[in-house]
Amino acid sequence: MRVEGMPLALLVNPASAHGRALKLLPRIEAELDARRIPFRVERTKDLEDGVARALRAAEAGEVPVVLSGDGLVGAIGGALAGSETPLGIIPGGRGNDLARVLGIPTGPEEAVAVLAAGATRRIDVGEANGKRVLGIASVGLDSEANRLANEARLLRGNLVYAYAGIRSLLSWKPARFTIQVGEQRTRITGFSVAAANNRAFGGGMMLAPDAELDDGELDVVTIGEFGKLRYLINLPKVFNGKHVEHEGVDVFRTSRLELSASRPFAVYADGEHLTDLPACLRILPRALSVVVPPQAEE
Repeated sequence: MRVEGMPLALLVNPASAHGRALKLLPRIEAELDARRIPFRVERTKDLEDGVARALRAAEAGEVPVVLSGDGLVGAIGGALAGSETPLGIIPGGRGNDLARVLGIPTGPEEAVAVLAAGATRRIDVGEANGKRVLGIASVGLDSEANRLANEARLLRGNLVYAYAGIRSLLSWKPARFTIQVGEQRTRITGFSVAAANNRAFGGGMMLAPDAELDDGELDVVTIGEFGKLRYLINLPKVFNGKHVEHEGVDVFRTSRLELSASRPFAVYADGEHLTDLPACLRILPRALSVVVPPQAEE
């Protein structure tokens, strides 16, 4: 499906990245006008409000275009899963990891050019206890760091993720995780377990470097027990995916798993608190259509 000529509903999160989305809006409106693309703008109040506005736009024959970060993108993309309505993305958040992996430019004029070209691609959508996931669902140290990153108000960009990761590491105590795939049950002690649909999270950290958005599987990344100093030394390697080469880090693929832990953990995905353990995670193959650069089209 291609979307040339279809009207756009531009859904803007005013709070995204300390107001970055709102600052980009005039340039985006000017570019859309210059290209004579019909559009209207709606400012979202929260994730639930954004989803409701997106669904109304889809019913009206418009293409919902999210100007925000991965949280609103994930919520709206999850709600559109299973339909033929494509999702448009203009990066406007701190992380923008789905846009990064799809090749959608961060520059507003370039992102509008992607919308104007109208190419689409179908991607997988994950679920955790029935809640939709476009990126990576994680528990353990990762989810603790995500919580702290969301609470940080003064730091900007990738600094907030570095701060949250180090602060979480200082107080971390190893947890025991149980992973069940079919009849096979595996227990690990360590830092975290993540089920990845996308390869990146946290503003460009390639946690699951070989994950594909349309392969019908989750890349499950487990980080076992080793010293905090070693963890900290190896942390920069997550930005190029080299961390998976180290002993104690394991990756396997599955379309469904059940996950529990020795103490309570929240499950975070797309930068938001999604659900809590225990959790059943699964993949919905090629459930969502996304507007992408022409070279990334199916």
